[in-house]
Amino acid sequence: MTEEFVINIAQTAVFTVLLVSSPMLGLALIVGLAIGIFQAVTSINEMTLTFIPKIVIVIVSLVVFAPWILQVMQLFTEELFRSIQLIAH
Repeated sequence: MTEEFVINIAQTAVFTVLLVSSPMLGLALIVGLAIGIFQAVTSINEMTLTFIPKIVIVIVSLVVFAPWILQVMQLFTEELFRSIQLIAH
């Protein structure tokens, strides 16, 4: 097992984590920005007004994107299992 191989696995793992988390983070960012603009316009500074909608949108997006997330994670895991043969030799 070479350094190149380990770095490649680490890069793929980080990319997979970013890919899997991007729908939830992106939607939370958009909702947070919209609520921030709403709060700036109306001068309402309520902490629960920002927290609750973001939590709801993250949960909903997790349910919606769950099949795709599982598919991406399954492909990554299968690739890791295939690379076990390379590690053993």
